[in-house]
Amino acid sequence: MYVPSALTARTFYSSLCFALLMSLPFVETATAEVAPLTVQEKFYLQKIRPLLEQKCLGCHGSTPDDIKGEYNMLTRDSLIKGGESGEAAVTVGKPEQSPFWNAVTWKDDSIQMPPQERNRLNATEIADVKQWIAQGAIWTDRELPPLTTDNASQNTATTMSTSGGQSPTWTNRTYEPAEIWAYQPIQRPPVPWNALAEKQTSRQNPIDAFIQRKLKQKQLPASPPAEKKALVRRATYDLTGLPPTLKQISKFEKNQGQFDWSQLIKELMERPQYGEQMAQMWIDVVRYADTSGFANDYERPNAWRYRDYLVRSFNADKPYDRFIIEQLAGDELAPEDPELLIATGYLRSGPWEHTGMSVAAVTRQLFLDDITQSVGVSFLAHSFRCAKCHDHKFDPVPTRDYYRIQAVFAPVQFADRKVDYQPYENISGFADMKARTERLLAETQAQQQLFKEKTDAAIAAWLKENGYQNLKQVAADKRPPLKWFGLAELEKSLLKINNKRIAYFERELKRYEPYAFSVYNGPPNNYRSTKTVNLIPGAKQKQGEIQQTFILAGGAITAPTDKVTPGVLSAVAGSNSIKEPNAWNTIPQSTEGRRLALARWIASSNNTLTARVFVNRIWQMHFGTGLVATPNNFGQKGDSPSHPELLDWLATWFMDHGWSLKQLHHLIMTSDTYQQSSHPVNAERVRTVDPSNRLLSHFPTRRMTAEQLRDSLLSLTGELNPEMGGPGVFPEINWEVALQPRHIMGSVAPAYQPMPRREQRNRRTLYAFRYRTLSDPMLEVFNRPGSESSCERRDETTVTPQAFALFNGQFTHDRALALAHKIRQESKTHEDAVQLAFQQVLLRVPESSELQMALKHVQQMQTYHKQHPPQQIPLPREVKREMIEELTGESFSWTENLDLSENYKQDLKPWDVDAATRALAELCLVLMNSNEFIYLR
Repeated sequence: MYVPSALTARTFYSSLCFALLMSLPFVETATAEVAPLTVQEKFYLQKIRPLLEQKCLGCHGSTPDDIKGEYNMLTRDSLIKGGESGEAAVTVGKPEQSPFWNAVTWKDDSIQMPPQERNRLNATEIADVKQWIAQGAIWTDRELPPLTTDNASQNTATTMSTSGGQSPTWTNRTYEPAEIWAYQPIQRPPVPWNALAEKQTSRQNPIDAFIQRKLKQKQLPASPPAEKKALVRRATYDLTGLPPTLKQISKFEKNQGQFDWSQLIKELMERPQYGEQMAQMWIDVVRYADTSGFANDYERPNAWRYRDYLVRSFNADKPYDRFIIEQLAGDELAPEDPELLIATGYLRSGPWEHTGMSVAAVTRQLFLDDITQSVGVSFLAHSFRCAKCHDHKFDPVPTRDYYRIQAVFAPVQFADRKVDYQPYENISGFADMKARTERLLAETQAQQQLFKEKTDAAIAAWLKENGYQNLKQVAADKRPPLKWFGLAELEKSLLKINNKRIAYFERELKRYEPYAFSVYNGPPNNYRSTKTVNLIPGAKQKQGEIQQTFILAGGAITAPTDKVTPGVLSAVAGSNSIKEPNAWNTIPQSTEGRRLALARWIASSNNTLTARVFVNRIWQMHFGTGLVATPNNFGQKGDSPSHPELLDWLATWFMDHGWSLKQLHHLIMTSDTYQQSSHPVNAERVRTVDPSNRLLSHFPTRRMTAEQLRDSLLSLTGELNPEMGGPGVFPEINWEVALQPRHIMGSVAPAYQPMPRREQRNRRTLYAFRYRTLSDPMLEVFNRPGSESSCERRDETTVTPQAFALFNGQFTHDRALALAHKIRQESKTHEDAVQLAFQQVLLRVPESSELQMALKHVQQMQTYHKQHPPQQIPLPREVKREMIEELTGESFSWTENLDLSENYKQDLKPWDVDAATRALAELCLVLMNSNEFIYLR
């Protein structure tokens, strides 16, 4: 993260030089034929120059005015000459007598380079430096001749060469095909039907054939089919994120046959909640949030329109290749289509800020690095970040490829585009929500007006006292401090705090105006993340030179080297198109169309990564772990496929079927593999042969996600509001967390306050307003990921705070009380009530022993609650804030009034019901904490 307070004059000057360098025209010159490189020159280009670029040039080869220790390593002469010590750094032919070699070996305590332990040269690199000096420190400014990369896809050991740093110095690494399996052409392997038993062949689901073949090789028996209740619950959560009803389970249990199962899956995918469930998956990948993050965690007023676009896209079963193109380049594909302008919100989904104290070139580079990395992990399952500073050490991703992909986004500028609300967008609650914000803004402005009136009165008195009629008669250097004059120290501090609150509420009001959180192509537009609205400029302002892209030595913005043009991953290019290797991978150099070309390259059936990556994500949704257990990393350091043939078969099937996600779900879920029981036939052998159950001899048990848990509790109590879309809502969260100060660059943001009506608060978790710097503790403790980086797979921890949150947390207690109240209204006896509690939460009737135990517990609790009536707890009306005044260093405090008026409708509380209801709520709470409810089997 860039810290403005750390800015120095030298850093600013370097950034200014860099900005100027970006504006210089680049002139390409023709080169004449020259003699072949010598062995020593090749050694320098392959071994030494990359080393210098990666380890040295960040400090000793950036701009001429920013050379550490006056030691310039950009030329052979200056490298040999040395720096400010006056001593030669290299004695040619004698490495042991060269201070340069002693420094990189760390033998001389007075100078050790590179200075950070993590950047030290390893033994091989030190040996290369020693050999280079001993053989004459040969230097050349020429480049290695590039080798072809199409052979990356051949089924033999492959040598690839592409440029990285200042020249093509990708060290000619050799890769075994197994190491770069994701770059190999997608095959269509034959289905091993002979692996299926005769009774299975009538169903003929190819997935089962691939799975059974592996199980038979390991002599692992597959589990029998799961009971129907478990199947219905499993499918309903997978496709909607919500629990089934007892009626739905009963209906399915009465039916027979595979057709009914197939029909159930299709019906679930036609529910609108399907799109919400799938959008939640994609939000994890792209890091969606409603605020910007960092020190200025202001609201992104219209980001919600991108979230709703995702829901609509999944519900419409938008082909995945089209889905990719719309998010990366919707504005280039159809600039007049409102839906596609909203879709490009993907490009701005990550955290980012640029303030008046930021250096534009720095924050701009942060965005370019972020979007390059995001595209890599989201669509291609490759982290490109390593290639920012050096050729990737493990994957065929050279530095030049990193910056060529980054060049695709060089024209991208941020803007809030005016896009009218569409008939399908939810703006129904705007009037009430806008009125509340306007009232809070007006109250804050009224306080500021009082401060202004006091200042005006003090200035008038000062003018009269000093014999002036008005301020124009007073010399500028003799005027009183107009902004603060006449105010006490506390009032000065409150004035600054109110200014931040006004800016905060003004930004919030933009939530109700028709803007799309989007982008356009053009030269830099001086965007500020702290501005309320950043409109797209006019045609004149959109003219000018597009930012050029340079390879940055060591990733340092002050060390630009080669200029690069837009491009794609060289290891993938043409791998599925042998006859026309360049037919689908060309990126234009013009301002418009770069992203569209990249999107089409990613979405092409020729791309060896894209289809594999997405079918793997969907497999993970259904089985908890993907065929590749690292969905964001298909590289060498990621996991190898457990079933590579199945992965390829699914990828080709997916593309053959129009990239249809719903058809892919149906294929997976109608397999015997998906429908099998979660109990292994031979648990001891599974523990020995396949303890992680990667071969799927039984269905993997998994816990509900944080969102599913919250939504399920609201659903079974009847409180869940199914309303879809619209700006983020504010549910109740733990009050201690809600009222904690949330800092916004030198001030405190207004306190988090839940919405006044229950139906507003009890929407699906997908629609809860998501701050980057304030998390709902219940969701966080159940492993909801943060929104700073892409989440490839959620953790599933089991920790003590989860028990505190679910058994002692206010949200769960409120749900238990709501369910008990609902059941009491529907039942006549205690036994009826207990029966209904089991049916509502666990979707079954209690066993006889359970019924007796539960009845006894409820009766005991009723006696207890009669003897211990609850004490009413009032809602908080204010919160005390305390800060350190930045100008004086003194602490000050003030009281912030909360907007929890008499109109606030609390959830049902213990003092609202009788002892019998509170007693039944105790049982409901226990059932809500049971593994049977929390886990899917």
